[in-house]
Amino acid sequence: MAGQLIDTDPRLAYAHAEAARRRAARLAVTREATGEAAYAAGEYAVALHEFRALRRMNGGIEFVAAMADCERALGRPDRALKLIREGLDAKPDFGQRVELRLVEAGTRLDQGQAAEALRVLRAEIEASAGRGSRKARAALRYGYADLLEQTGDAEGAERWFAAAAALDEDGETDAQERVARLQGMVLEVDEDALTSESGDEEAAEDHADPDGDDDAGESAAEEPLGDEGHDEETWGDDEAQDDEAQDDEPQDGEARDEEEHDQQTREDDE
Repeated sequence: MAGQLIDTDPRLAYAHAEAARRRAARLAVTREATGEAAYAAGEYAVALHEFRALRRMNGGIEFVAAMADCERALGRPDRALKLIREGLDAKPDFGQRVELRLVEAGTRLDQGQAAEALRVLRAEIEASAGRGSRKARAALRYGYADLLEQTGDAEGAERWFAAAAALDEDGETDAQERVARLQGMVLEVDEDALTSESGDEEAAEDHADPDGDDDAGESAAEEPLGDEGHDEETWGDDEAQDDEAQDDEPQDGEARDEEEHDQQTREDDE
C-alpha cells in the first residue's frame, strides 16, 4: 500500500509504512519503505533515521544521496556535503553518482555558491557524455537546466530542458512543459474559475427548465392556445365528427327494445 500511494498520497503511504515498521522493525524492507515514504511526505528527520538504520543493516550506499538531502532539508549543509563525499569515495554507479551530484549542487546553492553549483553539474555532464542510462542523464540535464533558470539564464535553461526532454522517453519529468513555459507558450487556466462557470451554466439551465425536459418547453410553445389556433376547416371537421357520433347513438325506442330483450333473456334463464 505504501508503494501504491507514495506518488499520490505520500502522507497516507507513510502511515502504512510506519504501521509495517512497528510490526517488523528488523526487516530491511520495512525500514526502506518507511524511509522512502517519510522522505516523500517531508518527514526528513524520520527518513534520515530509517536510512541510517538501513545502511547499518546492509552496508550499502544507495540511500546516501537521500540521507544527504535530508541533512540539507534539516539545515545542516556541512553534514550533507560530508555524506556526499563519502558516497563519491565509494565509487557509486552512474545513477547514484548523478543523485549525489544533484544534492551537492542544491546544497551549494543553499549556501549562496551558485557558480560552484553550476560548475559541479556542468563538469558531471561533460564527464559522463554518452554513458549511463538515459533516465540518469535526463535527470542530470534537468537539474542543470533548473539551476540555470534559478540563476537567471533563461536561454540556457530552455536549451538544457529541451536536452532533458529528448532523453526522458517515459515523461518522468516535466522538462517539455518547462521548455514551453520559457518560450511563453503556456496557457494558464484557472481551474476553479472554469468549475464555477460550469456550475453557473448548469444552474441557469435548471432554472429555465426545472423538470429537465427541454422538449416539453418546445412542445408547449408550438401548441395553439385557446380557440385562436382553429381555422374554419378544423371547425368543420369537428362538427362532422359530432354528427357521426350522434348517428351512432341508439334512439329512445331502440333503447327500450333492447331493455325489454335483456329482461326477457334474464327471465328465460331463470
